[in-house]
Amino acid sequence: MSRFYARRRTSILAALTGLIASVALFNSPSASAALPTPVSAATARGYLAQLTVATENRTGYSRDLFPHWITISGACNTRETVLKRDGTNVVTDSSCAATSGSWYSPYDGATWTAASDLDIDHLVPLAEAWDSGASKWTTAQRQAFANDLTRPQLIAVTDNVNQAKGDQDPATWVPSRTAYLCTYVRAWVQVKYYYNLSVDSAEKSALTNYLASC
Repeated sequence: MSRFYARRRTSILAALTGLIASVALFNSPSASAALPTPVSAATARGYLAQLTVATENRTGYSRDLFPHWITISGACNTRETVLKRDGTNVVTDSSCAATSGSWYSPYDGATWTAASDLDIDHLVPLAEAWDSGASKWTTAQRQAFANDLTRPQLIAVTDNVNQAKGDQDPATWVPSRTAYLCTYVRAWVQVKYYYNLSVDSAEKSALTNYLASC
């Protein structure tokens, strides 16, 4: 075989390999979930070491104290923005409601084709934030937290999975899909660190153990 044909064959094989890799990427479930990438495990461990350990206090909490699903752009509120971000081939109507699309829930590995089957999870729940420092915030600060699209705080997931999670922290609840566990705890620590929220002792112990395996 001449050098020309050898090089040509090598180039074709390389192109095919790249094409296959691209197809795999677009078909991968993780390609559908667009949660902002959390900090690395090493960075999360460093952040966790700096968080204040304190007893939680839910006195006075109300979900209404965290104005959420505010208008983000045009007719689109926060929920609709996350649904469009996290879905595949999402079609919306004139009011920005998702009329079709596909959503992969990284917490449990389920795929849905109806937006009504999804909740937008506050990864660090609003009540948990209240317990660990947000009770001292202004309403504007709580609104910013409840609608934060920049940190890894909002993600579209199966509705009943989100409801089962409720207000629990990682000491009592983590996603059942173990492949997502490291992402989840890294995101949790990043959000708590950014907002200067405390952790309780059981929460810190659980996060320390999970991050040690990341």
